[in-house]
Amino acid sequence: MSAPFFDDNAIVAFVPTLRNLMIRLSIAALLGATLPAIPFPALAGDTYGFHFTHKDWELACDNTRTCRAAGYQEDDGRLPAVSVLLERQAGAGQPVIAKVRIGDYAEDAPRPQSSTLAMSIDRKPQGDVQLDPQTSTARLGTAQMEALVRALAKDSVVQWTDGHQAWTVSGKGAAAVLLKMDEYQRRIGTHTALIRRGNRGEEKVAAAVPVPEISPASAGSTEVDLPPAARAALLREVRGTIGKEDCSGFAADRLAALRLTPEKLLVQVPCWTGAYNEGTAFWIANRTAPYSPVLVTLDGSDYAAGVVSATQKGRGLGDCWRTQEWVWDGRRFMLAEDATTGMCRMVAAGGAWKLYTYTAKVTRGSR
Repeated sequence: MSAPFFDDNAIVAFVPTLRNLMIRLSIAALLGATLPAIPFPALAGDTYGFHFTHKDWELACDNTRTCRAAGYQEDDGRLPAVSVLLERQAGAGQPVIAKVRIGDYAEDAPRPQSSTLAMSIDRKPQGDVQLDPQTSTARLGTAQMEALVRALAKDSVVQWTDGHQAWTVSGKGAAAVLLKMDEYQRRIGTHTALIRRGNRGEEKVAAAVPVPEISPASAGSTEVDLPPAARAALLREVRGTIGKEDCSGFAADRLAALRLTPEKLLVQVPCWTGAYNEGTAFWIANRTAPYSPVLVTLDGSDYAAGVVSATQKGRGLGDCWRTQEWVWDGRRFMLAEDATTGMCRMVAAGGAWKLYTYTAKVTRGSR
């Protein structure tokens, strides 16, 4: 297994136990292991979302309280790959958007012979859906979505077929995941809850949290040639910000300093290498000593135009990923995105969906 995914931000100092917990949650999010739902830490005044996995289903809710639940085929290698996504924003009166995606990652995966697929539950017809040939994805109608949710609450067989091949989504874990979704959005007992429906109105349903906004600032990328003494001093300071086990592949001889602003540097050092991933550590530092470096992340993949990004595979096949972005606002790198593409279930190259636990809006300038 590669070095694990984890998130360090310039604003928050993580204690070791919390760091280890986040590592486990990130791996579980992609590989489909079952772990309890645990909120991520607060970040610069904005709440973080959380990820919850149970059997063949997973849930990701972000900092705006939008939730996305995804289910897959049973993970035994016998059934063709398929995934269902149920997405709902927080607040009263919000509909559930349901989509199905037919797996096309494997070369020998069966391809639909028609763009029209018939949906059925326990062999009872539920109407047709129209596949987008570019994404192998179809949106379900309201009645189909409601029938799907009812079916997932019990032991029903949900399928889509082109008349030759059937794609079956597993219901194992769905009830627990959808109940957690209702709980997070405070819908349990209301007439719009997905699982534990009641007669209450939506007066106390959790309201949506506004999307945080980031105003990006201009940032440079010219490499600075540090004198040997300055380089050694900077190395000592950046090493002092991390634990001995944080960077197993700390490559001091490859330290690079970029002129972020006239007064600030962006320092980067290769940090770790795994079987199919690698991570670079990034710090903001003063231009001259004392450098007072502030860690941005240990998992960076790239930097360009004021954006530090991290892109890590869940496994070597590349059917599941975690992505993060931090945007320079003139004072610090602000987290703009943290997401996975769902479980490693051979649905699509690059992953089936975008399941956010944190999102922000960059208000001007290019990403």
